[in-house]
Amino acid sequence: MVNCVPVNKNFLKASRYLIYILPIIVFIIYNTVKEYSERALGGKNNPVKIFVTPSVDAQTISTESVDLLNYLHNETGYYFSSSVPSSFVAVVEAFGSKRADIAVINAFSFLMAREKYGVHARLRLMRDNGMTTYCGQIVARADGPIHTLEDLNGKKVAFVDPSSASGYILPMDLLNKKGIKPAETVFAMKHDNVITMVYQGQVDAGASFHSPKDPNDGRILDARMRVLEQFPDVEEKVKIIALTESIPNDPVVFRDGIPAEMEQKIIAALLKYLKTPKGAEVLYQISDIKGLIPAKDSDYDAMKEMLRKLNIKAEKLVKK
Repeated sequence: MVNCVPVNKNFLKASRYLIYILPIIVFIIYNTVKEYSERALGGKNNPVKIFVTPSVDAQTISTESVDLLNYLHNETGYYFSSSVPSSFVAVVEAFGSKRADIAVINAFSFLMAREKYGVHARLRLMRDNGMTTYCGQIVARADGPIHTLEDLNGKKVAFVDPSSASGYILPMDLLNKKGIKPAETVFAMKHDNVITMVYQGQVDAGASFHSPKDPNDGRILDARMRVLEQFPDVEEKVKIIALTESIPNDPVVFRDGIPAEMEQKIIAALLKYLKTPKGAEVLYQISDIKGLIPAKDSDYDAMKEMLRKLNIKAEKLVKK
């Protein structure tokens, strides 16, 4: 004889109701998790934001960086975006508002961002000829009256940006030490703009980055190379009259608070990308990168000490 246990009608009703709403609950949970994942750093709605300082044409950087962003996404699983700020200081401000997560930035701007927002140097750029340090140069028209630094007294000089190490800080330090006082200074915002202004006679002289000639074929690799296509005779028309002291090459820096695992994945992907033919081409087009070596914050202590002696306050160039 089988004993039958009566089933509670309310239980059956609740069970049927649960069957109907269970898919809805699963859907809500799935979308909530998905939305959270996409909003987390590296997610579709919150990509890792890479800033590249405006050393070359912004359109060139934007176009060339597409391949880089796709490669990094495929290697790490994170989403990425790139931006070209209007100035070096704009990059620093972007770190403060978390609009930038990674940046290729110059030494002085790094020190500003380090002091104010705690960013970290993780890689350092290697340039042509395996150079890991660089200096500034002061150039003038070859057929003009400027032949020595002393000739710049009372003249008009173009610089790159108030926070550009090779395009302002180091050259101005050199002029100050020599007691040279230009009558007028202007900021061209890009190294190639400085060279163009000197070439066209808009200024008497200009300051930009320097790099030795290619040892294999003698090609110029300093800032003048960036206008060779526009001005093929720039090497003959624009001469170097002085060099500054050297400092470490630009670092690749990460915003404070980025998980260590994420940093390591991105760094590994960058180094891997650089070893590919396309990667080597793209990174050179974007920022003249020939290689990347490990870096740490203390690499730039000497630069920090120089700024202290010159009484240049990094935070004064960052908007409050």
